[in-house]
Amino acid sequence: MHHLSTPTVLVAPSGFKESLDAGTVASAIAEGVLRVLPEANVRRLPLVDGGEGTAAALVAATGGTLIETTVTGPVGEPIESHFGMLGNSSTAVVEMAAAAGLSLVPRDRRNPLRTTTYGVGELIRAALDAGATRILVGCGDSGTSDGGAGALQALGARLLDESGRDLELGAKDLGRLERIDTRGLDARLADVGIDVACNPTNVLTGPRGVARVFGPQKGATPKQVDRLAKRLKHWVRTLERDVLVSGDVDLRRGVGTGASGGLGAGLAAIGATLHPRFEILLDEFDLDGAIAEADLVITAEGSIDIQTPHGKVPAEVARRAGIAGVPVLAIAGTIGAESKCVHDHGIGAVQGILPGPMTLEESFERGIELVTDAAERAMRMMLLGTEVAGFLGRPSPGAEFVPQAGHDAVPA
Repeated sequence: MHHLSTPTVLVAPSGFKESLDAGTVASAIAEGVLRVLPEANVRRLPLVDGGEGTAAALVAATGGTLIETTVTGPVGEPIESHFGMLGNSSTAVVEMAAAAGLSLVPRDRRNPLRTTTYGVGELIRAALDAGATRILVGCGDSGTSDGGAGALQALGARLLDESGRDLELGAKDLGRLERIDTRGLDARLADVGIDVACNPTNVLTGPRGVARVFGPQKGATPKQVDRLAKRLKHWVRTLERDVLVSGDVDLRRGVGTGASGGLGAGLAAIGATLHPRFEILLDEFDLDGAIAEADLVITAEGSIDIQTPHGKVPAEVARRAGIAGVPVLAIAGTIGAESKCVHDHGIGAVQGILPGPMTLEESFERGIELVTDAAERAMRMMLLGTEVAGFLGRPSPGAEFVPQAGHDAVPA
């Protein structure tokens, strides 16, 4: 630990969905810290969970290259997309949200029976063309629920009905699927390792299957949810019979099989390995090493609430910081229901960015300013806390740096 006069602050936030990416949030927080502690050593380490911004963040962290390409979007129309090649390696990063994310689906066309992951398969193929020997697929922020059918079609598999005709893209026709012809699958897949970073709690079928849990978020009506669940059940039976390369893999309720609308199951069937996202993604950033060198960790997310401990970036950062004995502050776009639960998971204090009532649109427009000001307020509260502790005769706070766990920082 460093002396308080020259603290080392690690800024390790996620992005604010539909507003600010993780890199922008990190820069805004760093500016707020430096307003108060201009001599501080501030390290920015924007983090991702496999969703939007994953490829760019990993490329930036490793000195790699972001490669732009055109693919088929989730509603079947061409879109500009990208994948990354990590620095000093032949690992490609394919961010499924860059080809099939919910933000790419117009609100009036959000029907998960019709959206497709075809573009994800095209990104994988482009990565193979670029010479990748390992492909890391980030799952998150998806707008699709086709079980990865489109991705497999783009990679050369044929989905055939009883007459031997190819099915159209999307999940709507999966109920008519008779067999999957894999003879045209890209032969290079056999020599490439595919690692999929996903939320391990997402499974393909069953009461907590992807159709019922996430279908409504992607625009499905109750009737469409039922239809989608039946089609995915038929899809996985056919995958198990015609495609699955390893009999040891549970495509129905295995870890992450429901990731990104079932893309996890589709890729697992052709030999990909599914990983809990933080176990594989955060290691690429050497988060543990960065935490070990810090006196304070500041993380952030669009909303800190009762869901934060369940697979969100701030909770994972706090878990790792707790192991290292480093205190954690969280900056939040909004502080939601039962947010105090995060104190039990290692987040010592939470600072909201809103200084007063404002519309969502205004908060989006002023996002950078609000995050910077919130970080500044939090740092001033921390310095005040050290002075008060000294005045009360408590142990010197020089090696601590933040309020004790369980107390929220509040706006000045």
